[in-house]
Amino acid sequence: MKNLKNIFTVLLITLVAFNCSDDDDATMVVTPTGTDFSGTYTQQDQMGRPAVNTVFVSSGSKDTFNTTIPTDQNAGFQSMFEANLTALSPAFANPGDANALGQDAAAFTGLLATDVLNVSLDGTTTFYDGTNVLTGRNLADDVITVELLLIFGGEDFSENPTLSNDNVSENDKPFLASFPYLASPW
Repeated sequence: MKNLKNIFTVLLITLVAFNCSDDDDATMVVTPTGTDFSGTYTQQDQMGRPAVNTVFVSSGSKDTFNTTIPTDQNAGFQSMFEANLTALSPAFANPGDANALGQDAAAFTGLLATDVLNVSLDGTTTFYDGTNVLTGRNLADDVITVELLLIFGGEDFSENPTLSNDNVSENDKPFLASFPYLASPW
């Protein structure tokens, strides 16, 4: 019996010793296997222009809008965008009212209803810099204020000043000068 007890003790110590290794100091080599694109993927959301989808798509139509390809969005949603814009913005309350781009409600919502981010391949890339409009987007671009100005600011950005600015003048942390460019987390 004493031998059996000794064998059991040795077995237990061996088992514990092998299973309680200090593996957090070990270097683990992981071999990349490549990206696996197998499976079925479905589009759940899109946001080419921030806040546009949120503001102009009626709540019951969000899923439909988010899964509609951009080339079909204007035909399917421009009238909804226009109705929501004219109900929301005093700058488009009267026939013939336009924004600083010279667009009336129908033209402006036609632009917005196709929810894509245009990018200039041979010019300035910016959401708005005073001259160039919707030619892309830099991280530091004040996208929401630009959208508010185009929605509420009227022909010269002077209408509805309390509605035309989100009053956020910069990111809470500076963007990086090199990739990945985004500011580090708090």
